[in-house]
Amino acid sequence: QVQLVESGGDLVQPGGSLRLSCAASGFIFSHYAMAWVRQAPGKGLEWVSVISSEAYRTKIADSVKDRFTVSRDNAKDTLYLQMTSLKPDDTAVYYCAKLRGSTWLGDPIRLIDARGQGTQVTISS
Repeated sequence: QVQLVESGGDLVQPGGSLRLSCAASGFIFSHYAMAWVRQAPGKGLEWVSVISSEAYRTKIADSVKDRFTVSRDNAKDTLYLQMTSLKPDDTAVYYCAKLRGSTWLGDPIRLIDARGQGTQVTISS
């Protein structure tokens, strides 16, 4: 059974940083592309970052480009999202997601086949 458990969400002031982690189990982590997606209050699901199975390929959404970095440690079955220069607009529940294959084509949200319970990130002074 696929399990994805996010951690690291918090209340942070604008300009601050956070590092989210996602512990994966129940599947061969190193075989699958992974993504971070988020959902802000009253809005739909938005993909934030995607990383291929061996981390050869990554993509960051324009809304967070130059501020967020995605990485993974396949030895630890863990996905990370390093977030810097946080803004109030980054306030959302952040989810770790498993994609169907080792990489992706097009909108990664269409390829999600499992998602964690999410971790709340709140940016406020």
